[in-house]
Amino acid sequence: MASNTSKTARASVRAGQAGASGALSVLGEFKYLIPLNNGKHAYVRNLTNGKVVHLRTDSDAFVEEIRTLAAAGHATKIRTELGTLAAAHPGHGWDATEKRLADAGVFEG
Repeated sequence: MASNTSKTARASVRAGQAGASGALSVLGEFKYLIPLNNGKHAYVRNLTNGKVVHLRTDSDAFVEEIRTLAAAGHATKIRTELGTLAAAHPGHGWDATEKRLADAGVFEG
């Protein structure tokens, strides 16, 4: 019987099942946001479902994606990451993005 999944994908699933304690084990630094187009868009990595989505940072979908991550316990890390992006790229509007997310109540737990 042939398998439709790659060898790397199968190894990744096995590694994930080996640490089935529910805790996330990541080597190195995991980034939730990958900035694009001077902060107008971003790839958002979602640990809860394993997907990476491409969103406009001023869209409602972006707010809901970040809300999902914040509800899963990643709010502090995301806020830190937004602050780092704002400091590294002051003209890209990451401070305004963080304020809009905070105003929408995304980080309130």
